[in-house]
Amino acid sequence: MRDPLPFLDRSSPEAWSMLGEVQRTIAEAARAAGVAEAALELMNLRISQLNGCAFCVHLHHRRAVREGAPEEQVAQLPVWRDSPWFDETERAALLLGETITILPDPMVRDRDLMAVRHVLGEDAFAALEWSAVLMNTYNRLSVLSHHPVPGSR
Repeated sequence: MRDPLPFLDRSSPEAWSMLGEVQRTIAEAARAAGVAEAALELMNLRISQLNGCAFCVHLHHRRAVREGAPEEQVAQLPVWRDSPWFDETERAALLLGETITILPDPMVRDRDLMAVRHVLGEDAFAALEWSAVLMNTYNRLSVLSHHPVPGSR
């Protein structure tokens, strides 16, 4: 049996702590811009699904429900574009999260980001853009560290 890969958060606790500071700053900007916690958590959950991060899917599913997202809405997240469960702001946050995660062709990316900015406004757009970038970072850290899903066998 080979040695397990190190948890990156434990191998450089200073860097991990600094990411936490970045996260707190971004969260404060999102609150100040009026971003609903449920919309933010739905975006984080969708990003985590796209990145295949089981640990973060577990975490952000629980947080989305805690922040008021109904289970039916969470279940519809992979098909949000065709589902009636999402309002305009949630759809904008989900489009933003997917665009930043997938990084489509620049013309498509810019079109989608401008549409999202139009719906959200400058401050909420910037806060969610930063949130999506950071969520992708956390996903990669967790996937590369093989963080176990809490309660898993």
